[in-house]
Amino acid sequence: MSAPSNPTTFPLQGKVAIVTGASRGIGAGLALELARRGAKVTLVYTSPKSGKLAEEVASKIESLGNGSTSRVVQADLRQLDAPEKIVSATREAFGDKIDILINNAGVLMNRSITETTAEDYAAIFDVNVRAPLLLTKAVVPHLRAPGRIINMSSIGARLGFANLTLYTASKAAIEGVTRSLAQELGAAGHTVNAVAPGPTESEMLDDVPKDIVEAQLKQTAVENRVGTVDDIARIVAWLCGDDAKWVSGQAISASGGFLKL
Repeated sequence: MSAPSNPTTFPLQGKVAIVTGASRGIGAGLALELARRGAKVTLVYTSPKSGKLAEEVASKIESLGNGSTSRVVQADLRQLDAPEKIVSATREAFGDKIDILINNAGVLMNRSITETTAEDYAAIFDVNVRAPLLLTKAVVPHLRAPGRIINMSSIGARLGFANLTLYTASKAAIEGVTRSLAQELGAAGHTVNAVAPGPTESEMLDDVPKDIVEAQLKQTAVENRVGTVDDIARIVAWLCGDDAKWVSGQAISASGGFLKL
């Protein structure tokens, strides 16, 4: 039996959301949290080997029993046709209007500047910057006011870490994109924000040098611990709701007090 409709329990009921990088880690958590709040979610994954994981997330959404549902879409965000593929699949599944876009997918590379190549630059920036920009472009004509766009940044956007230059530069770029799009899309009633996690339980955290993580945890005010996916998902889901309608153009530190913006 489906759960009864309740705007307090299901504040995103009737909303249509797209989450990239939704097969695992933070992205899977974001998708599940939006669904728990009533949204219908397009789950985007890139690697064919992640298809089973994405289907498992979809199964969890269906089991919620609150009217939420999902559509699984495989799209390589390095390809220029990926945004239109994602938007077309979403419209086919849920109708012409889209309410929420979460640009979560990202890649990280631990490499010194002397080892860095032009191909490395493209590999990072094509996914971390170009893809969110072009996906936003594809979504905006269908974005129902008040639309919500959240770009996943990182504390690295404001801090310097050795051997992570390309990654931190890409996250600084996405924060710049966020601020400009907030101005451009605000007249239509849309908000655009970025969320910057600190060290968070995920596969990507395994690629960050251990000494960097340990140093950050010593300065993390809340329990000196790594963040959980749920910690991040609740902040993002709040930004998607009506309670955050007066918040736009912001980069919100989701780091347990480590990074103070």
